Amino acid sequence: MRLPLRPIAALLLFAVPVVALAWGKQGHRIVGQLAAAELTPAASAEVSRLLQGEPDPTLAGVASWADELRDTDPELGRRTGRWHYINFPRGECVYAPPRDCPDGNCVIAAINRSFLALSDRRRPDAERREALKFLVHFVGDAHQPLHAGDRPDKGGNEFQLNYKGEGWNLHSTWDSLVIRERGLSWERYAEALRGLPPLPRDPTLSSQTPAMDWALESCRIVADGALYPPKHVIGDDYLDAQRPLVERRLREAGRRLAAMLNHALR
Repeated sequence: MRLPLRPIAALLLFAVPVVALAWGKQGHRIVGQLAAAELTPAASAEVSRLLQGEPDPTLAGVASWADELRDTDPELGRRTGRWHYINFPRGECVYAPPRDCPDGNCVIAAINRSFLALSDRRRPDAERREALKFLVHFVGDAHQPLHAGDRPDKGGNEFQLNYKGEGWNLHSTWDSLVIRERGLSWERYAEALRGLPPLPRDPTLSSQTPAMDWALESCRIVADGALYPPKHVIGDDYLDAQRPLVERRLREAGRRLAAMLNHALR
């Protein structure tokens, strides 16, 4: 959405909603590409087998499938819509399933269900393929902090922003604009992230509740408040300040997705 900013229309700009997904397609592709690079030979072979027949039979290629359901399969998209996120009460980054994930409709439960379905080789390939595509996407979602926040603004979708005359909101700014403004294709971006020094030791990789741990990390990032700019007009300084955290979360998502797939597809 590109709207020229004029003095009389400036305030109206903030009232224009920008539909946002979790990470934009570029971000989800980056997560998939990073994960693919860390798969074991056995996991890589099973991923390739399960994704045979997909238009782009790679983790990056199916990474946005769950978002695209709202257009390609509206019924399934509606039924799984709440699986992309979780809402925590303000100031309470503590997971209480009956309160935060009623009937299993949240990203934590969705990750756990998808992992179990993918791991079960007795299930039909079609079911495991769908579970794989959901898992690739939802692990990425859990690492977008605004998909597991503690503020009543619909994950930042109601926090309107202006960037160089364009109408955005905090959610879309964080999942797409910060990545877009680096000016790299998703392939080159993933390659650049792979060239960075290794991430520190990750205690969640030995956790019995990794999906919960990742969502609570995101909640604490939002609760810290640094994602929210003090004004509703932002510039490159805000994007530059957020980019290291965006890139860290993309890298963590890729590594953790790979670890989960390697375990499921041993």
